[in-house]
Amino acid sequence: MSGRIVITGSGIISAIGVGKEETLRSLAARRSGVGSLRHLQTAHSGLPCGEVNMSDWELKNALGLPLGRIVPRTTLFGIMAVKEAMEEAGVKGLERSALISGTTVGGMDVTERHYLQGDDRSLFRLHDCGSCTDEIADFFGGFGLVTTITTACSSAANSIMLGADLIRSGRCDVVVAGGSECLTRYHLNGFNSLKILDSEPCRPFDATRNGLNLGEGAGFVVLESEEHALKRGARPLGVLDGYGNACDAFHQTASSDDGEGAFLAMSKALNMSGLGPSDIDYVNAHGTATPNNDASESRAMFRLFGDKIPPVSSTKAFTGHTTSAAGSIEAVICLLAIRHGFIPANLNWKEPFDGGIIPETDGREGITLNHVLCNSFGFGGNDSSLLISRYDK
Repeated sequence: MSGRIVITGSGIISAIGVGKEETLRSLAARRSGVGSLRHLQTAHSGLPCGEVNMSDWELKNALGLPLGRIVPRTTLFGIMAVKEAMEEAGVKGLERSALISGTTVGGMDVTERHYLQGDDRSLFRLHDCGSCTDEIADFFGGFGLVTTITTACSSAANSIMLGADLIRSGRCDVVVAGGSECLTRYHLNGFNSLKILDSEPCRPFDATRNGLNLGEGAGFVVLESEEHALKRGARPLGVLDGYGNACDAFHQTASSDDGEGAFLAMSKALNMSGLGPSDIDYVNAHGTATPNNDASESRAMFRLFGDKIPPVSSTKAFTGHTTSAAGSIEAVICLLAIRHGFIPANLNWKEPFDGGIIPETDGREGITLNHVLCNSFGFGGNDSSLLISRYDK
């Protein structure tokens, strides 16, 4: 296939809202969803997290699922976001379609609740990451291909990239791609053992940053060729102009000091698009607020943009770090920013650190964004960058 890959639908659920409208209102009001845990039962309840403000019962009720049915929270989030994306795109039961979801937690929440109680062992089939994607697909039906990506915090971005490749290769006409992730005790304990969780609201790119706040949620986009979208009368929301992935294998959990993986990922996305660094109007940074990531990502941006770095912000102080779902949640935020002409604020920033970028602390409104980069960097140096552009027929 030649021609552009367009995005015709998007869906989101996170700590700052269920759906795009509530998300947009939270971003405009600079209202963070990071706070005390309400649904996850853990000994670390004092750690601030970006928790979706809906119980499993409320999620199942909203989706019309049997309230007694045991469903992983990851699955419920995914169904909510996919539903919104497909309804906006107007796709239903299309042939040659695929669902690709990124997750690392999968149905771990179900395992945590039922394993020690000696409950029905058949429930543990829900633990597997792929089972959550299968359940999302089964809710809608009609997908010819269903698969799961697990590359830690770049999972959702890589799902979108794979979706675009499936369309370019001619294997699929429509791909619903993104990621979904819920908070679990194991997930929270694992990050806590790495000593990278902050006991206060996170401060991306700030001199006093001291770690991340975990979050949960889902984001999905509908991808198709421009020709296919226009032929069926769809209205593109944006263009996936480029994307890049690099695995620098520097360390199991840390990024390299020179930001090599991040630099390569952003460079590949630019090269695919045919654009240059000066064409980028905004960067939605990975910006986890860990000392290591923010220094490494800053270095990568200075290498790519020189002293002409475009406006940058991290939205993780709004949503928390949603790990495997971060790439698609933030891609949907980028689409909202392009459509509504704003740059999200980088919350909680006060002072720069040596070698660090200075983010958009107040955000901007009433501006035109033509091309944005959306960064997602995973453990092991699995770094990805999406280049999303305004749709101009």
